[in-house]
Parts: sequence; C-alpha cells; structure tokens
Amino acid sequence: MKNKALKRLICVLWALVLCFSLLSVKSQASTKKDTLINKGFKLKTIIVDAGHGGDHPDTKGNYSHGASGSYSHERDVTLAIAFKLQTAIEKELNGVKAVMTRTTDEDVDWQKRADIANQNKGDLFISLHCNALPDKKTREKVGTKNHKAVYKTVSIPNHSGRGVLMLVYGLPRSKEEDNAIKHTQIAEEEETDSTLDPNDPITVILTNEYKKKFRKQSINIANLINNEFVEVDGRHSDGVIEQGVLVLCHSAMPSVLVETGFIDNPDDEDYLNSETGQNEIVASIVRAIKKYRDEVEQVVEQ
Repeated sequence: MKNKALKRLICVLWALVLCFSLLSVKSQASTKKDTLINKGFKLKTIIVDAGHGGDHPDTKGNYSHGASGSYSHERDVTLAIAFKLQTAIEKELNGVKAVMTRTTDEDVDWQKRADIANQNKGDLFISLHCNALPDKKTREKVGTKNHKAVYKTVSIPNHSGRGVLMLVYGLPRSKEEDNAIKHTQIAEEEETDSTLDPNDPITVILTNEYKKKFRKQSINIANLINNEFVEVDGRHSDGVIEQGVLVLCHSAMPSVLVETGFIDNPDDEDYLNSETGQNEIVASIVRAIKKYRDEVEQVVEQ
C-alpha cells in the first residue's frame, strides 16, 4: 500500500510538472522544441509494420494482400521494404531495436499489430503501405432502343496516382487512443490494469498530456519523412493527412503510416519493386528518424 501511495504521489507531482511545462511553452512563442520530453529519454524501440499480408479472401470477398499492380501485391512490397528498414535502423541507429509486426506472408490483424507495438513498449510506430486509386466510373454507349441511345456504367482503371502520402491518426478516433494510452503508458504507474479509474483526475491529466505529445510528435515525424522523399528523392507527395487509421489509434506512441507509392501506377510499381526504389525509401525514412531522434532526445533549457 505504501508503494502504491508513493507511486500515486509521484504521479501527481509529475502531472503538475507537465501542466506547468505546457503553460511555459505557450508563454514562450519562440520556443519550438518539445519541452515535455523527459530528461534522459532515449529512442530505444521502433515498430516496423509491413501492411497487409495473407492471400485469403475475408467474409466480404476482399483479399488481405492489399492493393495490387500489374504484377505485384502490396503485401509483398511492404514486407520487402520492412525487412530492409529493420536492418537499416539497427545498423545506423546505435542502440535502437526495430521490432517487426509481420515477418511472413501471413496476415496479422490490425489490433494484434497494435498489441505487438504496445507490448514491446515502442517509442515510434511506422506502418508501411502501398497506395492505389479506385476505378473510374463512366457511361458507355452500348446500342439503341426505340431510336434512343442505350448506355451502361463501366469501370475503367485509374492509374493517375503517383508518389507518397503520410497519414497520422485523426481526432475523431481520439477516444480509442485514450484507451491505448491508459492501458499502456499510465497503467505502469499502477499495480494492475484493473486499478485504473478512467475518471480519476490524474489519469485524465496524464492521458491528455501523452495524447498531445504523441500527436505533435506523430505530425513531426510524418513531415520529416515527407520532406526527405520530396527534397532528397524528388518524389511527388500528397502531403500529410489526418485519417482514422485503426492501427495508429490503438498504438500508444507517436505513429505514422507511410504510403510508399501507387502500386497501380506502372512507373511507381516498377520503382516499388526495384532494389533502387526500396533502398531509397528506406534511406529517406532512416534519415528522418535520425533527425527525429536528435529532436526528442534533446532537452531544452527553460
């Protein structure tokens, strides 16, 4: 009981410090660094998530291998890039471990991916995907009837998409992120998950502070990766967009989903399947992570 009371006292004091730090940031408009980073924080674990997998239709007849090009599937491209990214992270970022959510062709449920990330106490979650556009719908004349033209709606493949896109979790799913944070980050301050009171003021304060920090850092890493793709690799980008991506919302850490290219675009498909293209994608992400690490491990003096 004494240990629990001590932990709770520390928790209260930490919450007050966080709140005071947040007010200080707002009063100093010139300060751009994240002053909520704890002194001594180190980026230790990065979760590398290869999107999709498997080759079996679900109950709706959809295949989990994701988007497809003329000769390749998203599941295979993302896994190949993920392996390269894991190797590069552990080689180029000393002391950082890269944990894969998928290492085979088998699909992994999105909640299981988030569970793997949380159980391994990830400091950063990077989900790799390939983009694709839906077919265009158009009206096509098929004949005449009673001297009037007869039309039908047909689908035409749309290969106009190109380049990269970064996704961060959207605010409509903030409650789901709250739960992930409470049961991953804050639960460590209590003896068991069951002791957490979601309405407890301390729990609410800490959850909100974690959420603000994770959201800020998610947008930051997304922009850093995007800038590397555009400024170094010269790739087209659709920018950074908010979206209610389940695996991001349920991962209690800064997270970003990287659409590495449009696999249904012939040029992008060739790039995504080439050693040159995959190596460039990995190199850009690693450069961005290094910049991100330098920022979050730096303590700003007040």
